[in-house]
Amino acid sequence: MTTGRLDGRVALVTGAGSGIGRAIARRLAVDGARVLTVDRAGDVDRVADVTEAGINARLVAEAGSRFGGLDIIVACAGITGMQTLDGHSDEFFDTMMAVNVTAVFRLIRDALPLLKQSSHGRIILIGSVMSSFGEAGMAAYAASKHAVLGLTKSVAAEVGASGITVNCIQPGAIDTPMTAPAFTAMPAFKQRWIEKAALGRLGQPEDVADVAAFLASDDARFMSGHGVFVDGGATQRQ
Repeated sequence: MTTGRLDGRVALVTGAGSGIGRAIARRLAVDGARVLTVDRAGDVDRVADVTEAGINARLVAEAGSRFGGLDIIVACAGITGMQTLDGHSDEFFDTMMAVNVTAVFRLIRDALPLLKQSSHGRIILIGSVMSSFGEAGMAAYAASKHAVLGLTKSVAAEVGASGITVNCIQPGAIDTPMTAPAFTAMPAFKQRWIEKAALGRLGQPEDVADVAAFLASDDARFMSGHGVFVDGGATQRQ
């Protein structure tokens, strides 16, 4: 594991209380970054609901005042869930979009002034393999993750002149506290995703975190506007 390649840089990671977000925050810290961790609960620096009006601007300001700037944002806070169209509620769809899309957009927008002052500006979003295809019963989730990939491409085009890179990680089935209830309730669903992956296993949060650390580093300095699959080869075997 490379250490020190993020020395002196400041990161803000949402959804850092567990799972992928926590693994990313820890990995960025190992590489030398100072990290402001945010989540609705858990052992984080700031407990906050990213859908609250104005909260993302306050989080950005806190990172800037605490550490003297901001170089990296990782928008990892997100939710998932399944609901078939027959009886699909507006509330379910609206909540999915509020957490997975609107809060991400606001964080990007509010972080831009500080990111533009950095010589290593990085925006890292968390999409899904369903950023590129769909799954029965997951219309709301798939729509939200397609939107994240769209944000990635459009924002990359807009902020590239400021030297900021924007990329989206598209994880496959990852073994996290968020996915555990579905995998426990539906063993066949879990097994299907294990078999779907060419590597024959569920991913671990660290599998995603290592890619996030790469995207945050100078090693990815000429890479922007892309969705990066971290899925064990699952998308090859649809």
